[in-house]
Parts: sequence; C-alpha cells; structure tokens
Amino acid sequence: MKKWSKKKGKDICLKACITLFLLHIFSLSSMAQLNESDTAKFQFRGGLTGALQRGNVDLLVIRGRLEIVTNSQKPFVFKSQNNSLYQEFSGFKADNDVNSRNYLYYKPFRKFYPFSMLYVQTNYRREIDSRWFGGLGYTWQVVQKPKTILKISGSLVYESTRFRSDQFNETEYNGSTEISLPRATLFLAGWHRLADSKLRLFYSGYWQPGLDGTPNNRFQLDLGIDVPLWKGLNATVQNSFSREQVVTTTVLQKDRILTFGLSYQLKK
Repeated sequence: MKKWSKKKGKDICLKACITLFLLHIFSLSSMAQLNESDTAKFQFRGGLTGALQRGNVDLLVIRGRLEIVTNSQKPFVFKSQNNSLYQEFSGFKADNDVNSRNYLYYKPFRKFYPFSMLYVQTNYRREIDSRWFGGLGYTWQVVQKPKTILKISGSLVYESTRFRSDQFNETEYNGSTEISLPRATLFLAGWHRLADSKLRLFYSGYWQPGLDGTPNNRFQLDLGIDVPLWKGLNATVQNSFSREQVVTTTVLQKDRILTFGLSYQLKK
C-alpha cells in the first residue's frame, strides 16, 4: 500500500554529500572488487577524483568511494560501501548524490549464505530527496577461484522514496511526493583476471521489480577494468548504466556515466 504525504521534500543532498566527503576518502572501483569471502580480516579501499575548469566553460566534478569489510573469521561479516558524486556546470548543479550500501552476512565463507542489507540514497538528477530500502536475501557463490569470482543473490526489500515533485510518468502515483512499496531484487557480481596480465574485468548489476501492482522496475549495470599499479594503488575505468521505470515527469528514465581515476586498497 502506498503512503501519501503532502509535505514538501527537503533538499538534504548537499549536507549528506559534504558529510560523507569529510568523513571518508573515496574510490571509483566496482563493488565486485571487495569480496566478503576474502580471508583478510580487514579491507579498506578508498580514493577521490575530480575536475575543475574555469573560462569559456565552468565545470566542477567531485566523485569518490569508500569500501570497508570487517572479517573476524566469526559467523558475521560486515561490509559497507559509500559513494558520492557532485557535478556543477556554469554554476548550475547537475548531480549531488550519495549512495550508502551496507550488508551483514552470516557465514559468507560457504557456497550458500544469508544476509541482511540497508541502502540509503539521494539523487539530485532524478529529483530524489531521499531513498532507503532494507531487507533479507540469500547468496550463491557460483565461482570462487583466485582469478575468478562470480556470485548471484536474491532478496526481498521494503523501500520508501521521497521526491521533489508529486507528478510522475505513472499517473497512479500522482498527488504525493512519497512512494513506498516492497521489491524483489536479483543481483549478480563478479571479476576476472584477464589471461596472465594484471588487468581485472569487474562487473555488477541488479534488477528490482516493484511488487505493489503498478509497473515500477529498476535496473543498473556497472562494467569496468581495474589495473594494479603499485602496492595497493590501482587505475580504474568504469561505465555505468541505469534505468528507472517510474520517474517524475521532468526526468528521463535512463542515465549513463563513464568514470576513471585512481584508488587505493589496504588489506590486513
């Protein structure tokens, strides 16, 4: 059942972005680069990329990522991944996004294991002031080898999103800035070392159909290459594609972005 609200959405994107930037160092690499079944007790991967241009065209881009895995060889393993993206063109803000993904796994060293998850997001371009969803799932590690990782998982979550508008391409949702519904999720992730080189191909993607009777599906795919340079320092190129079926009337359903930069990984 949908929750209806007449309150105007608050613009929390900038505060969240600044807070995340001050607390963490970020990186660009895919979520597939940190595997919860790794035997390392602690993993950190962070980096920051940006661009500033002034003159005929004014441009400011800041993108970052932080990934942490704590693994005490006990039944529970915690994993947190945090992203930030800020873009400004000639004084006009284009992106101001935060994406925090948090997992708690139970005995992830096995081929099959359960987990719980909590996501918190903002997306300026899609007019999303805030979004959260959480739930339970199960993972199947299809391949777990030194040069190849492949896993598939399914989960059921409950989601609540607050938009800056109450008019949508699916008119069933018109009249409220908030949409809440259950979703199913199918997720796939992996990485592969290419031949005998240091190049690593990584990818991740998910499909989330809505379960409230109104067509409300979501899809995202990330594909990239990671090149180890020196003692945990890596160069990364990543291409991302996303599509949301339900958007406000002024927003496109599809987005693509190509990113590249440096990242650092620490294992203990």
